[in-house]
Amino acid sequence: MKDRNEIDLEAFEANYRSAKMYHYRAEQFLGEGQCSSVVFNVASVALENYLIALCELYGAEPGNHNYTCLMDEVETIIDVPPLLNKEIRSLDQIFGICSLENYYHGMPETSDTNRVLSMCNEVRQLFDETRISSIRAAYNNAKKEG
Repeated sequence: MKDRNEIDLEAFEANYRSAKMYHYRAEQFLGEGQCSSVVFNVASVALENYLIALCELYGAEPGNHNYTCLMDEVETIIDVPPLLNKEIRSLDQIFGICSLENYYHGMPETSDTNRVLSMCNEVRQLFDETRISSIRAAYNNAKKEG
């Protein structure tokens, strides 16, 4: 884990903001009655961005952006409830997109839409607001001094 002064705050902020925005839109689309595959895909992007932001918050570099690689990295920096960890990793069964030889994009079921939205809500709770505030303060102090 990197020191708070070594964290790329701008990259973290961009992914965290994107995650929250996609999550909001997925919830909005669900409320508007959009088809479940649209909601699922938007929520999946939100989840990916949340996981990337978690990695960036601690200066971790995932080897890839599939859910398994992201979770491999996330679980080295924070404690993730085992069931949530398993649920997130299960999404790679729907998205087999990280292989050119075995490309596969499954069709999510309606229940998958609710699952991924639930995962987004749970992952959002994993962010340490104290750490975020500390990194923002360190960044702002460095800007003033630099």
